[in-house]
Amino acid sequence: MPFGLTNAPAVFMDLMNRVCKTYLDQFVIVFIDDMLIYSKSKADHEQHLRKILELLKEEKLYAKFSKCEFWLREVQFLGHVVNSEGIHVDPTKIEAIKNWDTLTTPTEIRSFLGLAGYYRRFISNFSKIALPLTKLTRKSEPFVWEQKQEDAFQTLKQKLCDAPILSLPEGCDDFIVYCDASHQGLGCVLMQREKVIAYASRQLKVHEKNYTTHDLELGAVIFALKIWRHYLYGTKCTIFTDHKSLQHIFDQKEHNMRQRRWVELLNDYDCVIKYHSGKANVVADALSRKEREWE
Repeated sequence: MPFGLTNAPAVFMDLMNRVCKTYLDQFVIVFIDDMLIYSKSKADHEQHLRKILELLKEEKLYAKFSKCEFWLREVQFLGHVVNSEGIHVDPTKIEAIKNWDTLTTPTEIRSFLGLAGYYRRFISNFSKIALPLTKLTRKSEPFVWEQKQEDAFQTLKQKLCDAPILSLPEGCDDFIVYCDASHQGLGCVLMQREKVIAYASRQLKVHEKNYTTHDLELGAVIFALKIWRHYLYGTKCTIFTDHKSLQHIFDQKEHNMRQRRWVELLNDYDCVIKYHSGKANVVADALSRKEREWE
């Protein structure tokens, strides 16, 4: 394929997806020209390697031997380090964040948030923490670097340097989602058997700031279901919220148009919504951390 074509990555990605379709997400992951083959045992891995290499040979696609690594117990892939313990942030990326100088322009803020945002799944309430920085990227906002921006900058750097190890999902059972909302943003945590799989958060859009507390809390549930659809769709899961009335959302006789759309989406999932007190949150490694920013 010629270099420099705008649509070359999309075309090549489509080709690789079609070639590997039979085995995709069973024991192989493909991202453009990067291929990761994974297995639970040596015997399985030998078979998986053979199948993929034979498949590439049939399709007349060739892997350069000098760029291949085999039989690894730990691998760097798409900015992450993956091993038997779980998923880690790539240490080389952390070093770049740790040494990042103070931001002086909106462009520099966008650059920093671009890299930091790639690892947002490792940070509880990323959007809430980044809000003072995000505001300075708006054209209507004058660039004034104050203490709250410096605090947000340093907090993000520190949290990325201390990022936890996220567990890899095991099977498709026992998923639990903890959701929370405030008038600044939505936040949620995906867990499986008391292990954190991922964090997610986002700031509220302008029109969402007019939502009632009930709709904000329900919006947090919908946000979680959409962003983790690939984990939660087709499997039974439990959703915890600190808004009691959401337990009875399916029994309510009257809904506004927004709520009707969301209830219809909820019906696509096999989920149970339960109440938990915000002050008695049992998620030790997630929302109940030292700084409870979403209460």
